[in-house]
Amino acid sequence: MDSFGSLPRSPMLMSAEDSALLIIDVQERLLPAVRSGGRVVWNCRRLLDGAQVLGVPAAATEQYPKGLGPTVAELRSRLSPPAEKLSFSCGSCGGLFESFRSQNRHKILVAGIETHVCVAQTVLDLLADGWTVFVAADAVSSRFEHDEQFALRRMETSGAIITTTEAALFEWCRAAGTDAFKQISRLAKESCPEA
Repeated sequence: MDSFGSLPRSPMLMSAEDSALLIIDVQERLLPAVRSGGRVVWNCRRLLDGAQVLGVPAAATEQYPKGLGPTVAELRSRLSPPAEKLSFSCGSCGGLFESFRSQNRHKILVAGIETHVCVAQTVLDLLADGWTVFVAADAVSSRFEHDEQFALRRMETSGAIITTTEAALFEWCRAAGTDAFKQISRLAKESCPEA
């Protein structure tokens, strides 16, 4: 029924077949320093669960884990071992991106902390390397709101597409009426914990 006279799919939308998820530095000792850390973990967890349901590959990084601790347990249990880094940009973790490329993924949804440091530097490097980059604005955070807001503006004016967790989940899902849609709908209906 949807195929008769339908429009072509916009290249500005993600699909489960063309995108990947990158969770940046949501670590035990770093998380308490940012605003709304509970919201960030909750949304990252929902993105990981949705990615699992829909077959979207996911990866994570950790900034100097010896000093900042590992990825928080709720996310770590859903991930392969994160790539460790000292540079702020995840661009130094080239193997992650080669893995995504080998799976014909050219769009990356980014989440994590801090928005104005590791997230922004990664997004700008990915854009420079030709990726289509999406940022889940409700799954990133910084210590100070002004840093976060200016970083989101900078990323957007540089070419990143700012979105939300729920919008991304439904873009990946694409249509109703499937078992995957039912699982994504359950994720969307969850209530945000106090951040």
